[in-house]
Parts: sequence; structure tokens; C-alpha cells
Amino acid sequence: MANTLLKVSGLKVSYGGIKAVKGIDMEVREKELVTLIGSNGAGKTTTMKAITGSLGMEAGDIEYLGKSIKGKGAWDLVREGLVMVPEGRGVFTRMTITENLQMGAYIRRDKAGIATDIERMFNLFPRLRERKDQLAGTMSGGEQQMLAMARALMSQPKVLLLDEPSMGLSPIMVDKIFEVVRNVSAEGVTIVLVEQNAQRALGIADRGYVMDSGEITMTGPGKELLVNPKVREAYLGH
Repeated sequence: MANTLLKVSGLKVSYGGIKAVKGIDMEVREKELVTLIGSNGAGKTTTMKAITGSLGMEAGDIEYLGKSIKGKGAWDLVREGLVMVPEGRGVFTRMTITENLQMGAYIRRDKAGIATDIERMFNLFPRLRERKDQLAGTMSGGEQQMLAMARALMSQPKVLLLDEPSMGLSPIMVDKIFEVVRNVSAEGVTIVLVEQNAQRALGIADRGYVMDSGEITMTGPGKELLVNPKVREAYLGH
């Protein structure tokens, strides 16, 4: 059985008196693609922010590589290989695509390796190669999402967390983003995917967690959850 890279135990997070996450447990094993699905306001993004150190936790613990990371900041966790692509992408709009990718490698000192990885990103995202000297702010939402993912991969993450990567994109771009997520997973990167498009997410996930009102209500292999009548009724519209 693969090593557990990330383990969440009894996680509770509150916002101004509102309990957003109510004591959840989840784990992610090496090279797995795990998805967290649920309706808007279920607590998915809050969970991701707590895991990556950008939001404090009220109770519980998060272990990464077998050690507690409670209280560690997002900056430290990126150095340790726990990297998140937030909802809303957050690319550097006044920099070119190539400069954005270089920024993704800011924790690295291996110039030759960085150049090799930029080339690898252009192979993974051919659209970025075509526009490598273009300012990121002039690209479409889908292209910016690809850039945000590529930039995160430049830091050589052990675990990549993706928060709503398909949100607001055209159907063609959604297809492209999911294809890329599948390809990155196939390369051996461990991925945690938060996604409102439950059908697409469960279709590519090894395992899924269903979240509702701050609690995990169901878990299982992605393909099993995809055909589960309760999941279909609640999240797939049939």
C-alpha cells in the first residue's frame, strides 16, 4: 500500500462564529488523485486553505510526510512541497508567461533544471508555448488557469492542491483542464482536487470525499461514487 502523504484528523475551522468545517478526517496517499466534492459553501475551500497553512484551525491536526504541520505558514509548506493553485488563479498579470513560470521556481537554485522544467511545462501545456512572451493578463481565463497550474508545478510539488480549476471556463477549456489534471497525475504527482463539477472530478479520481455542511458524508473510489444513487441525485442532477 502506498505511503500516506497527507492526513487530516478531526479538523475544525470557524469563521466569525460560523463552524465551516466540523471535525473531518481524510487522507491522501502517494501518487493518488483524490477529489473533494460538494455544493457551494460545503467547506471544501476552507479545508484546502487550512491544509496549506493560509487559514488557522480551531481543532484537529494535519500531518504531511508523517509530521504535524499545525501552525506552519503557506510559505514554509511550499518549500516542503505542499502547493495550492487557488480558486481565481492569481497569475502575475504584468509578467509574461515565461516570467510567471520562472517565478514558480523561486525556491529553486538549479538553473539547468528550471530551464528543463519550463520546457516540460510547454510540452504539457502547448498553448503556453505559443504565447510564452505574452503578458499573462491578456490571456483567457482558461489559459490563465493552465499557467497557474504550470507555475505551481515549477516548484516541484509532492502534493498539488487544485481549488475549482474549471470554474467559469468554457466547456472546451474544461475538457482541456481535466485532460491536463489527468496527465499531471499520470506523471506521478499526488493531487487533491476540489471541484464543483462532480461528474468530471469523480470520473478521473482514484478516490473521492463528499462534503456537506462542513462534514464528510461519504467516501469511496471515484468510480463507485460516480454511480452512487445518493451522489447522483445530490450532485449530478439525476
